[in-house]
Amino acid sequence: MATVFSDILFPPNQTLLRPSLHSPTTFFSSSPTRKFPRTRPNPILRCSITEESTASPPKTRDSSARVDCVVVGGGISGLCIAQALSTKHATTSANVVVTEARDRVGGNITTLERDGYLWEEGPNSFQPSDPMLTMVVDSGLKDELVLGDPSAPRFVLWNGKLRPVPGKPTDLPFFDLMSLGGKIRAAFGALGLRPPPPGHEESVEEFVRRNLGDEVFERLIEPFCSGVYAGDPAKLSMKAAFGKVWRLEQKGGSIIGGTFKAIQERNAASKPPRDPRLPQPKGQTVGSFQKGLTMLPDAIYARLGNKVKLSWKLLSISKLDSGEYSLTYETPEGVVSLQCKTVVLTIPSHVASTLLRPLSAAAADALSKFYYPPVAAVSISYPKEAIRSECLIDGEFKGFGQLHPRTQGVETLGTIYSSSLFPNRAPPGRVLLLNYIGGATNTGILSKTDSELVEAVDRDLRKILIKPNAQDPFVLGVRVWPQAIPQFLIGHLDLLDVAKSSLKNTGFEGLFLGGNYVSGVALGRCVEGAYEVAAEVNDFLTNRVFK
Repeated sequence: MATVFSDILFPPNQTLLRPSLHSPTTFFSSSPTRKFPRTRPNPILRCSITEESTASPPKTRDSSARVDCVVVGGGISGLCIAQALSTKHATTSANVVVTEARDRVGGNITTLERDGYLWEEGPNSFQPSDPMLTMVVDSGLKDELVLGDPSAPRFVLWNGKLRPVPGKPTDLPFFDLMSLGGKIRAAFGALGLRPPPPGHEESVEEFVRRNLGDEVFERLIEPFCSGVYAGDPAKLSMKAAFGKVWRLEQKGGSIIGGTFKAIQERNAASKPPRDPRLPQPKGQTVGSFQKGLTMLPDAIYARLGNKVKLSWKLLSISKLDSGEYSLTYETPEGVVSLQCKTVVLTIPSHVASTLLRPLSAAAADALSKFYYPPVAAVSISYPKEAIRSECLIDGEFKGFGQLHPRTQGVETLGTIYSSSLFPNRAPPGRVLLLNYIGGATNTGILSKTDSELVEAVDRDLRKILIKPNAQDPFVLGVRVWPQAIPQFLIGHLDLLDVAKSSLKNTGFEGLFLGGNYVSGVALGRCVEGAYEVAAEVNDFLTNRVFK
């Protein structure tokens, strides 16, 4: 069962935050006791929308370029789509442009460095899957790749103690996070001795309680949903959020039955040889780069060169009689019109909704219904001697991080042990902790000051990880994402299908949707989804436009 749920219990392809949309606030402090500002500036939208005005409209300059594809949004999804088109589909789709409303690429991948610290305020790591490694190698970053220790333990807080999560099947009899009865219930359920599916789309909570019992849900899956999605498992869709596990039961009649069938199918299928350029990670681990995740978007940007347009704010999309699309932008050089054969929108769903409303009200309505709760990333440091002795392993502070069930009396969703996970993240003698707070069940963080968020995190850590009498933390940054992670709620896939089919049925073929609300919230899934969208664009150009 541990193998089956390796993608659920602190899965390597997920991190505790997958933010999107706004340019948030951040605070830097050189003193642990410095007070934080009590107000935050208004968030800035990534994409601007035209408004009616009585003033004379600005003159529009037609771009002389006619490109195969315009990718709207220079976050990781948009950049990887452009890179995939330029590398895997260069014969038909290399003529691509990426437009980004901000003055930098990378979306909400945010790596900062100061005073010997290097920390992330958005995504913090990725699973080194083959698609992800292909993107790394194609971006020239193979030698910059760093991988975490595959044996690093993951922890869940339960009854006042951090308890390790089983990392492999042989750990199951010995881990103390669950009772013997809970383990037996989970084993029988995974084998199929449980109530049948109810005949409607199940929430994560319904699916897990039915298949694996209350303890698995309350002690493993609920904190995972809170930590990774910042979501409410009573509302998250099992089919949409954890489709791989959901399909196991559909395919094999039970989770174990589906696992065996999946293994058989995988062994029977012919696989192309693995790209010899790719490194071979050892065990289940996570990856980053020597100077943080921002190295990936920066490297792709450097390779794409002038195909990436910064500070280009999309104003409108229209379809021409020729079948091509015309995109109008506000740019530093004035209003520019760009014509293309295909468009990929990788901006957040609610921004895409506003842009698409003049084209398809049905698609716009569907996209407007996706929900992004707020999350704050709080980066703080303590001296190593502040770690409780019972939290040390062989005298050292080791591990990936910890998650906190909502029932355990702490507000923080979870904590990443940044300085233990990757090298050169903190000065000697210090530990760096990345903490997440907020989410769908705690939207009140938006009314809290930065100081109050730090105090809440510090208070929680002193109950669990940090000695109560330790010195105040050194505060590196507080970054609040007002709309952070798209929630894959019940009905998510249906809404996405409505949006896509409405565009297609109203004559807007060649206009594609991408980004984390389509592919999944993990950074690795965004990259995998980018390859999938690039293939769709190439197929359209090959079979519809160039045929």
